[in-house]
Amino acid sequence: MGELSGKASQFETRVELEINVKILMPEFVLPLLERRACTELDECEIVAIDSAGEIDGNAAGTEIVMLPWDLPPETVKRILTLPTVRWVHTVTAGTEHALQALDPKQEVLITNAQGVFDVPIAEMVLTYILVIAKQMREFWAQQEAHAWHMLRLREVALLSVGIVGLGSIGSQIARRCKALGMKVLATRRRPERGSDVADKVLGPTQLPDLLAAAHFVVIAAPLTPETRDLIDHQALRAMRPDAWLINIARGAIVNEAALLEALQAGWIGGAALDVFEEEPLPSDSPLWDLPNVILTPHNAWSTPLLKQREAELFLDNLERYLHDTPLRNIVDPSRGY
Repeated sequence: MGELSGKASQFETRVELEINVKILMPEFVLPLLERRACTELDECEIVAIDSAGEIDGNAAGTEIVMLPWDLPPETVKRILTLPTVRWVHTVTAGTEHALQALDPKQEVLITNAQGVFDVPIAEMVLTYILVIAKQMREFWAQQEAHAWHMLRLREVALLSVGIVGLGSIGSQIARRCKALGMKVLATRRRPERGSDVADKVLGPTQLPDLLAAAHFVVIAAPLTPETRDLIDHQALRAMRPDAWLINIARGAIVNEAALLEALQAGWIGGAALDVFEEEPLPSDSPLWDLPNVILTPHNAWSTPLLKQREAELFLDNLERYLHDTPLRNIVDPSRGY
């Protein structure tokens, strides 16, 4: 989402910056944030959340929360229901963990980390597509077996990709696929906005058209009540028999039981999955052993620039917050993103 002037209308405007603020933030970003954050304020207190999800100090009086992804739900609830909390920034693009914990009556501004993960996730999707089209896993198996067999390969420029959710991440995926010469189809909530990176933009009700046409279907939508189990038996039946499903969004968008049936029965060509209904993926899940599945452990977001990008976004928004100017990446709770 773009910049919205939500704070000034919800909260009393500050008239000066000589203020005391308590900020709760993850320990892993503390070295990058602490010095600069406190120079923005007359006085501030930073309380860390350690790698085990424990709060290293007294959270009472916290006004600003930089919320990690992997905290226990009860900890998130305890933090976000503090009566002094006025702004919550998630270190993830998805905000369902924060929205579930908040009382709808709370006047809390929510922002997310949209933009931080776009490049690494888009690159991972491109990797999946090239590995699949060029049969790289088969070549690696041959190499281990010292076997020499030529394989029939596909040219990605002759293939199409359907992106479900043309948001920040989806647009970066589209841009890279387009650069390879692929035909790019996409769905978005408001298709009339169009796109400069997709050949055709469809509305949510036209998802079956995208599924029927694409050689690769990429899930890049946020998890909302509308997208939960979006890819079910009916959706999978609508896909091409040689198509691959790629999910780098949230596991619950794909009905895993339906996907397992589709993969085993050959309704679709295969699946490349970075996210799952239950994480870590249970060791007894049949997905581990299917030959037409590529699994990665919710790792597509990884980049050496993660901490730097997280810090820059949060600090930019902190300065905006203190000066009562529009924040970046404000989340609409009614939509879930």
